Amino acid sequence: MKNALILLSNRLIKLFANLLKGLCYVFHFFFPNKRFTLPRHAKPLWRTKKYYAIPRKLWQTNYTSRVTLPVYLNYLFNRLLAYDFDHYFVITEERADFIRENYSKEIFDAYSRIQIGAAQADFWRLLVLYREGGVYMDIDAHLVWRLSAIVTAEKTELYLMNRAKDLTNYFIASEKNNPNLKKMIDLVMKNIEENTLTNVFDLTGPGILNQVLDLETAPTTYFRYTCNQGSFTNDYFQYVDKPEGKWTTAQHKIDIIRKQD
Repeated sequence: MKNALILLSNRLIKLFANLLKGLCYVFHFFFPNKRFTLPRHAKPLWRTKKYYAIPRKLWQTNYTSRVTLPVYLNYLFNRLLAYDFDHYFVITEERADFIRENYSKEIFDAYSRIQIGAAQADFWRLLVLYREGGVYMDIDAHLVWRLSAIVTAEKTELYLMNRAKDLTNYFIASEKNNPNLKKMIDLVMKNIEENTLTNVFDLTGPGILNQVLDLETAPTTYFRYTCNQGSFTNDYFQYVDKPEGKWTTAQHKIDIIRKQD
């Protein structure tokens, strides 16, 4: 019964979000340069006193905090469904600062060799969750149900399964110091050092999760009951201020990993 309700919620949210997205084309036709600022930290709308193994922290990142209306509406919607979470938003430069301050020079130097923003974000999400714990979501992802009802008190980690029944990394939930995240970090470091892979997916992205985790035993949640991507926003609204475009284009233009001097 609960899953049926979540599926209904999913479809209604998608319908509502797509309607808003259409209206946003009209808004930005008249106000093409209008942007909205995502705060670096937003406190919970209501702070729970209940203990959760996974900290009530929601992490997101983007190349800029000045975003179009659809991206801002996506953010506000997640704030409502994650009302008992601290919401942290980090831009490109702040990702590097975090790694420099909290990790070894070896890890920072490896991160600094990554030349594509999406691959940097892939690595950073593992590092920030290992250090701080919490939930990571892509900037264009939106919840379909209350987050604390998905990431419940007893869970120590949770991974998202896509339509193809593979793991994806646009949603990851974890306690601090998770040994599985450590294995993923080590694999990313190995991939950067060897520098033989030519696609973001396998080098730093979902391929890492699928190599490290056993689908039979890993705690997973299906995307339809958790979160979707691209309902409120799309590539146009997300990358309108980024001339090089989405990472899928950039990875074919430059080397993902800068060669060592």
